Amino acid sequence: MSGDVAVDPIRREGYVDLRSYAALGDGRTVALVGLDGSIDWLPIPNLDSTPVFARLLDDAKGGSIELAPVAAFAVTRRYLPQTNVLETTYTTASGIARVTDALVTGLAGQLPWVELARRIDGIEGTVDFCWRITAGTCFATITPRVEMTTHGRIIRAGDLMLAVEGSNHGPDRGGSILAGHFTATVKSHHMLVVAGTKNEPLHLPIPDLTAIGLARTVDNWKHWSDDFNYEGPWADAVQRSALALKLLIHSPSGAIAAAATTSLPENVKGGKNWDYRFAWVRDVTYTVRALVRFGLREETHEAVAWLIQAIRMSDSKLHIFYRLDGSAPGAAKTQDLPGWRGTGPVIVGNDARTQLQLGIFGDLVTAMADYVEAGNVLDAHTRVMLAAVADHVCEVWHQHDSGTWELFDQRDYTASKMGCWQALDSALRLCKLGQIAGDPDRWRVVRGQITEWVAEHCWSEARQSYVTFPGSEQLDASVLLHATSGFDRGPRMSATIDAIRSELGSGALLYRYTGMEAEEGAFVACSFWMASALACVGRHDEAVKLMDELVGLANDVGLYSEMIDPADLSFLGNFPQGLSHLGLINAAITIDELAPR
Repeated sequence: MSGDVAVDPIRREGYVDLRSYAALGDGRTVALVGLDGSIDWLPIPNLDSTPVFARLLDDAKGGSIELAPVAAFAVTRRYLPQTNVLETTYTTASGIARVTDALVTGLAGQLPWVELARRIDGIEGTVDFCWRITAGTCFATITPRVEMTTHGRIIRAGDLMLAVEGSNHGPDRGGSILAGHFTATVKSHHMLVVAGTKNEPLHLPIPDLTAIGLARTVDNWKHWSDDFNYEGPWADAVQRSALALKLLIHSPSGAIAAAATTSLPENVKGGKNWDYRFAWVRDVTYTVRALVRFGLREETHEAVAWLIQAIRMSDSKLHIFYRLDGSAPGAAKTQDLPGWRGTGPVIVGNDARTQLQLGIFGDLVTAMADYVEAGNVLDAHTRVMLAAVADHVCEVWHQHDSGTWELFDQRDYTASKMGCWQALDSALRLCKLGQIAGDPDRWRVVRGQITEWVAEHCWSEARQSYVTFPGSEQLDASVLLHATSGFDRGPRMSATIDAIRSELGSGALLYRYTGMEAEEGAFVACSFWMASALACVGRHDEAVKLMDELVGLANDVGLYSEMIDPADLSFLGNFPQGLSHLGLINAAITIDELAPR
């Protein structure tokens, strides 16, 4: 599948448009491949490791794995069906060649090391290729060097070791850069392999075995997709989004990273750059709902088990997000790097970790309720913990917090109150299922109090909408989530949809809340939340029309970033963005489930 928006392969100031990137993954890390064949992002060994290939944020010293025809070329690409294996076809004046890219997986899941395979096949005529592997400085912390070993040259970059091997790839090695050139002819086959480890011995790849591993990787992805069960509308887009989400699931722990990158700008002028290589509780909720619907039992259980373990590791304190290993995140630190197209800052860490967000209680309890309703049973510790969360919500729901958008101004955000309602409503679902014990009468009473409070304080007759917080006339797109949660699917939510589309909308896209059009791009997930909300209030035809438009806004391989600039449809923010793809998946599910029969 592909979006309808053209993608520019030209590199400007050393950088390509963010729409240019496709993603590869092996369950542990993610590589980003530009249309010009350059891999500009690859952390080793994990997605949240400091990347040794980070040209994405530092053209001069970030490091990349380049492979492209020498002559001018036209390019088309696709993912092989049902996989995250990328196939790129280059056409030059002299011939046609095809490159197949993948992060190789093993016989029983991920390999013990990271292994990138780039297979080049000649199709017609001749195509001269050049390649170059340049290790980066790991965010200006090390100086990489090429070393000679008993078995040939390797690249040493601090605690990392990298091997470059190949077949028919014309190596020409020297200095801190490994490079070469070769000619693809009809039916010729060439292989370039990059393998890496950190703080452990390095396995030198054998190209013939990598070729077998590449074929196995295709089969592994297809086998996973065969277990994927969705036959509703927008099936191709839903499956591609599920595959994109799978790239962000950290197999060693089951965590779901919000995105594969840090510090891609939400505004081309800079200043709004964040690190999204963490796992948000919010995303777990949406992921569990989607995975349950798809029949993907293993990932569903892993996500739930990871979240429970992360809470236990933090002495039962619920953070809004965690590191992929379940530990508490550290403070944000600014790196001395230029950023994508010079748009800094480059950030490692995220200071929102200390915020109070009441809505995450709803996210947590709802994830567990969906898990149980899918046919699972909670352990004793989790049952006690969830009952305690419900009791805690009864005590704190009236407090100010930072809201869905991690704002510094603490207020009585409407969406947060609705999230507290959702927590108690889901706790009552679990209680009815016999999975938690506690004081359901109290939960029911407080749930009703929240309903009344929101109706009295958070509705504006003048705006005919729920507002961001009591006394304001501002609007917040995250309120739309609570059509799906069930808080309100009546006339007030329908009117809120109209108000939000009028004030926050730009074509099919939505900004997050009032005033954001001057600061950032439109938030992709919000537009999918709108589609879901339309279906929830019975406006099916409008929901379908909006979904059709949004599906067409993906890039040429079906991926979404965090934001899109409505002016030119360029991508902004971190990429690929899990919440954007979760928004698409859950909107498609909601529209299908609520469609008139």
